[in-house]
Amino acid sequence: MTPELQPAPHLKEERLRSEEIYRGRILDVSRDTVLLENGTEAIREVVHHPGGACVVPLTADGCVLMVRQFRYPHHEETLEVPAGKLEYGEEPLQCAVRELKEEVGGEAAQLELLGSLYPTPAYDEEVIYMYLARQLRETNSQSLDADEFLDVIRMPLSEAVQMVMEDRIKDAKTQIALLKTAFLLQNEQKP
Repeated sequence: MTPELQPAPHLKEERLRSEEIYRGRILDVSRDTVLLENGTEAIREVVHHPGGACVVPLTADGCVLMVRQFRYPHHEETLEVPAGKLEYGEEPLQCAVRELKEEVGGEAAQLELLGSLYPTPAYDEEVIYMYLARQLRETNSQSLDADEFLDVIRMPLSEAVQMVMEDRIKDAKTQIALLKTAFLLQNEQKP
């Protein structure tokens, strides 16, 4: 690790107090008072979320299975890789397997961790784990939640990556997972 990337011990905040301000079905919110490195106090509003997992279902012919769904906060359809929220105590790999089956009707002989990401680290403690699903078996039987409506879209990975680069795929986890997959596959092909 280069010296510039070594942890900086002074870049810390100590929580002094925490007050729950919202408890919901998907997330909770607290208002924390923290002590800064210069000795002053500040307020931090924090979203508490159990995290999630997403999966890039890669077919033998180099296509990915994506889901198109309406996202209420942005009032538009999005194109995303299958993903879902972790249940409390659930392992990310279990979540990825479940979401692959539920959303696109897929099963994979191999699931490879691509890494994790913090979607909004300024105020949300959520961590999303990204997986690549290989040796995919398509069962074509979705098992969606009662309030979940989506279409499965099959497209070449190269087209999905191009859509990311053209700003046509806005979802952060999808962008990162697709780009990591493309990078991984490109490096596997090098002699």
